[in-house]
Amino acid sequence: MKITAIKPYPVWIGQRNQLIVKIETDEGLYGWGESGLSGREKAVIGAIEHFREFLIGRDPTAIGAIWQELYRSQYFEGGRVLLAAQSAIDIALHDIKGKALNVPVYQLLGGKHRDVIPTFPSTGSIEGEKTIEIAKALIARGWNVVRFFPAAWAGDDGVFEPRVSIGDTARWLVRAREVLGDNIVIGIDYHHRLSVAEAASFCQKMPSGTLDFLEEPIRDETPAAYEALRRLTDVPFAIGEEFASKWQFLPYIERDIHQFNRLDLCNIGGFTEAMKVAGWSEAHYVDMMPHNPLGPICTAATIHFSAAVPNFAWLETRGNQGDLYGGDQQDSPFLNKPALEGVTYPVLDAPGLGIDVDETRLAHDTFRFWEAPHLRRTDGSVTNW
Repeated sequence: MKITAIKPYPVWIGQRNQLIVKIETDEGLYGWGESGLSGREKAVIGAIEHFREFLIGRDPTAIGAIWQELYRSQYFEGGRVLLAAQSAIDIALHDIKGKALNVPVYQLLGGKHRDVIPTFPSTGSIEGEKTIEIAKALIARGWNVVRFFPAAWAGDDGVFEPRVSIGDTARWLVRAREVLGDNIVIGIDYHHRLSVAEAASFCQKMPSGTLDFLEEPIRDETPAAYEALRRLTDVPFAIGEEFASKWQFLPYIERDIHQFNRLDLCNIGGFTEAMKVAGWSEAHYVDMMPHNPLGPICTAATIHFSAAVPNFAWLETRGNQGDLYGGDQQDSPFLNKPALEGVTYPVLDAPGLGIDVDETRLAHDTFRFWEAPHLRRTDGSVTNW
């Protein structure tokens, strides 16, 4: 069996683009993958087109060797653009191999540890008592893990002021803990918007036990900064959604900085890298809590990964499945999309990923340029989105 075509499809579905990739073979089998790095799809397509030049004619089942060649055959190896491209290719190759062997992808990863995949939803940004009611409604539907986003989330004016946010956010999280009780897991995603001092101040404004995890409070480039923050708070950290290699995870795992890995299968390098990160994490008792903000192909792939690792906590999802891009559209190109049963995803047992795409419908959802918000503080300086 040989690779005959690699086709990237940057398509607008829902609220932003999804970059999905189809790999075809001379035996009629094909596989689908998805890339992360939202908002920079054109750059990733360029990388895929470079890789395509030497992948045509190759054996698609030689997944590990292909991964190494994609990474090591260039002087400037690695980086988020190249690894986003590799992720889509790696996922698609696993889809092909599963179909060729007539087994679900999780069997290629060692078999499944669980029959269903626990999930967690998010309430959206904190808007006082309204957000508490949203959390209560999610819990009434069966979830026992709820993630919040900070108060003073950027408005139409694109301003986000951390010191304004942390006071309001801490106050309402304390209220959430009082209302929701001690048996509910409560987390918050600060999306890299704080400094070490701001993040420490935020944690210190709440009684111990208010938060079960604090996600991405500061930028990740300097592990020592997270170590400094660790000395200032006992709240468990959830880190890693933007990491693009096992080497980025390495200092966080080996220096015991965090407790949850927010690994993104569509950014880390696909299944090949994700399983290595999971193994290192298991040795340090770090649980996998995969990042899953993309489309149904990403969700399907992450379900297989989540089934195949022992050290798993929860998979990110949306309380409203219609918010899963392309989820409820009548003309959605995605076939056999993963669907929640209650608050868990069943493990998919069809060969490969178990999801397919109607290419005839992709023409309706052409690429649109989309840019993440560019935020500023009240003094006019640029801050993180």
